[in-house]
Amino acid sequence: MKKRKKILIVGGTGFLGYHSAKKFLDKKFDVISLSRNKPKPLRRLNKIKYLKVDISKKKKLFNILNKVSNIDYIINFGGEVEHKKKKKTFSSHFSGVKNLVLYFKKKNPRKFIQIGSSLEYGSNKSPQKEFYKLRPNSSYSRAKAFASSYLLNNFKKKFFPFVIVRPYQVFGTHQDLNRFIPIVITNCLKNKKFDCSDGKQLRDFLYIDDFTKFILEIIKSDKFTGEIFNVGSGKPRKIKNIINLIHSKIRKGSPQFGKIGLRKDENMITYPSIKKALKLTNWKPQTKFEIGIKKTIKFYEKYKT
Repeated sequence: MKKRKKILIVGGTGFLGYHSAKKFLDKKFDVISLSRNKPKPLRRLNKIKYLKVDISKKKKLFNILNKVSNIDYIINFGGEVEHKKKKKTFSSHFSGVKNLVLYFKKKNPRKFIQIGSSLEYGSNKSPQKEFYKLRPNSSYSRAKAFASSYLLNNFKKKFFPFVIVRPYQVFGTHQDLNRFIPIVITNCLKNKKFDCSDGKQLRDFLYIDDFTKFILEIIKSDKFTGEIFNVGSGKPRKIKNIINLIHSKIRKGSPQFGKIGLRKDENMITYPSIKKALKLTNWKPQTKFEIGIKKTIKFYEKYKT
């Protein structure tokens, strides 16, 4: 009988982690989730082993990891999501990666996938490319950028099989309500007035199924070690148009444009070049944005979260 591959998903109780875990369960992997928190009821999956630990706490992390064995793949979604907690954010997103690498570089995994951030590019012009010099301007983006540098240095000095994936705005079902698209959907469903910016910003959005398919593509291949990939649709959309699209589909709610100012460090135009992903892999985005929005609205209508 063929041995099942074992994958550790750090941050497996979050939005991206949940969908990735579900994808790998469907592909007959043994899946272990490692997170600071228990999964929310709607994001709990059967047949997954849930481990609870803060990856920034080296000793506790190593003690927990010693209880599992023969991990083939690691995907790191881990880190503080409340970025106003600057010290905790930096520690979890940088020290957490260092701790994971220190542990696993002695275990010879097949691949370590680090989920970076589009914010690592800072003010670089769009379409943003993987070879750009990083210009992080927040505790979160600096931590992600330092983690990228740390992985690259480990690769050069002592081979460590990593891939860095920098997603842009990924959306879909089971996302927390403090994110842009769920905020708009839930306010419209509740028929509320809600404040927005003027909506002139251009951003890139990718449906969750396309994101998890890319991660699977990276896992399946023996290639790509030491590579960095941007992942998005490559098609920027105006924020105001997205709000109006959701409003038109739900036919309730009242967006109040211009009530929220832009952040000082906010780019008006942010989207990736995905030419590298398209050229080197067999992946391409397939879900039309409007279809993704329709599926997402249906989820929030059903569960009223």
